[in-house]
Amino acid sequence: MTRPIHDVTPNTWEFLRDPMIKPTGFREYDARWKFPEEINLPGMTALGFGLGTQIQRRGIEPVIAVGNDYRDYSVAIKHALIIGLMQAGIRVKDIGPAVSPMAYFAQFHLDVPAVAMVTASHNPNGWTGVKMGFERPLTHGPDEMAELRDIVLNGDFDAAPGGACEMVSGVKEAYIDDLVGDFKVSRPLKVVCATGNGTASAFAPEIFERMGVEVVPSHNELDYTFPNYNPNPEDMLMLHDMSDSVKASGADLALGFDGDGDRCGVVDDEGEEIFADKVGVIMARDLCKIYPNPTFVADVKSTGLYAADPELKAAGVTVDYWKTGHSHMKRRVKEINALAGFEKSGHYFLAEPIGRGYDCGMRVAVEICKLMDRNPDKSMSDLRKALPKTWSTPTMSPYASDTEKYDILERLVAKLVAKHEAGETFAGQPIKEIVTVNGARVILENGSWGLVRASSNTPNLVVVCESAESEAELHAIFDELNKGIRTEPGVGDYDQTI
Repeated sequence: MTRPIHDVTPNTWEFLRDPMIKPTGFREYDARWKFPEEINLPGMTALGFGLGTQIQRRGIEPVIAVGNDYRDYSVAIKHALIIGLMQAGIRVKDIGPAVSPMAYFAQFHLDVPAVAMVTASHNPNGWTGVKMGFERPLTHGPDEMAELRDIVLNGDFDAAPGGACEMVSGVKEAYIDDLVGDFKVSRPLKVVCATGNGTASAFAPEIFERMGVEVVPSHNELDYTFPNYNPNPEDMLMLHDMSDSVKASGADLALGFDGDGDRCGVVDDEGEEIFADKVGVIMARDLCKIYPNPTFVADVKSTGLYAADPELKAAGVTVDYWKTGHSHMKRRVKEINALAGFEKSGHYFLAEPIGRGYDCGMRVAVEICKLMDRNPDKSMSDLRKALPKTWSTPTMSPYASDTEKYDILERLVAKLVAKHEAGETFAGQPIKEIVTVNGARVILENGSWGLVRASSNTPNLVVVCESAESEAELHAIFDELNKGIRTEPGVGDYDQTI
């Protein structure tokens, strides 16, 4: 195979023959491109050839589970990927259409080391991508992605014999059995099941019914055109739709899933959207009653309640704030033997003995139903209201180009660290500490905080703030953080603000 060409030019002779890949599609922890503008089918074959080469060079058993989401073009892309894997001598187990966590499950169920899931997650149609890994339950992080990118873009492939492909049936059924087992709810539970016409539509309703949950359907028809909204449980459009369904049906809660089923969003019985970091605190409170002195990982965008909540403190909980991103979080949960990891975007990482450490929206749904069953006298709104009150911003994303954003962030972090070292206040409060594992999270003495980091996937910075005191303090924290951000001429407008 020739070295991939970077300029993708559809409707040419070369486009049908030569691999074409836009380099920026290689992200920190997965790969995503517009198809066919940024990658063509020969380019996807090159990606498979590169992944297979990477597996072989690392001395990993050359066997991989491969699945695809429900988009109509995903099957052709998966087949192109498989051809490349076979060129590298990899034996492929094709599990067919799947949600991403079903593909991760297949690594355990089929006892294979590697996985490649063809999906663009919640991205609009016209996007494709691959989530991949070869050290279960982990997926590629920045180091593995950089190595793969260099192999592919340099055409540094190693052809090998022995490549093969077989279709494997029964994985979906085994995955659902593994999730539910013989569990049945003992209290009446009515749940809005929101799938946004994505791949989870083929899984979530059946899972709820298996548990004895009354299902209120919400866009559960498989439709890869996403006629209602892109399935993304961090998007207010989906959350508002879930809220409307709860109010119309009188359901106990709504659970919604993203395009490839690895994230879960929650709306309570009063129609209130509960962001995933607060849902994580509710789950942590419940889990620490079952598992003594647990360790939890939270991403740096998440609420300060993991560290400040009196109930978690009394239970001896250890909290570790870590880098945002599903690969970073999975790896950290495994490294420090945490019981669970919680990410504000709706990824949850439930480790043994609850799950296997990978992000699975279906597993979260099952565990929330079990949580409700263990608290038969409580509604989801009761559990929400029992948390200490905080005031928080949405996740805000001022523009910063991909070529400049990390340099901008480095300068902003240096200024904030210098402010702390000089003993200066921030929004009128002393600074307790600055967590710099992923940008800068400025934590104040009263537990309030502000974060600035660089987006891994888009040309933006990411800004989030939370106050433990008041709406006024929240604005003060944002204003102080934004004052520093505005000293950088390369930063543009926010997508939203408070």
